[in-house]
Amino acid sequence: MFYRIINKTKGKVIVEKARVANNFFSRLIGFMFRKNIDEDEAIIFYKAPSIHTFFMYIPIDIVFLDKDMKVIKTKSLKPYRIIFCKDSFITIELKENKIIEIPIEKEDLIEFCKI
Repeated sequence: MFYRIINKTKGKVIVEKARVANNFFSRLIGFMFRKNIDEDEAIIFYKAPSIHTFFMYIPIDIVFLDKDMKVIKTKSLKPYRIIFCKDSFITIELKENKIIEIPIEKEDLIEFCKI
């Protein structure tokens, strides 16, 4: 199942094709070993307050959301790094520079729509 991710605050679509990492393997792998990420691709993680980029070849953008779907932190993360956000309920991995292009900022309200 795929979701469209929308920044409701800005009125802009972030990505058209996001998938939920809902099992051990998909949560472990994420974007590891990928040499590129499509502009309209993202991975959604529930209850993942920390993300690592070990074994990743490219930088990614990370968006942490609270239970109300509000952005509490964004970060561009280079390979072989770890980031933690203790209050995060949902974490989104995106192609690098998405948080700048849209932009996605703290307090923005995010929405997932099934497609």
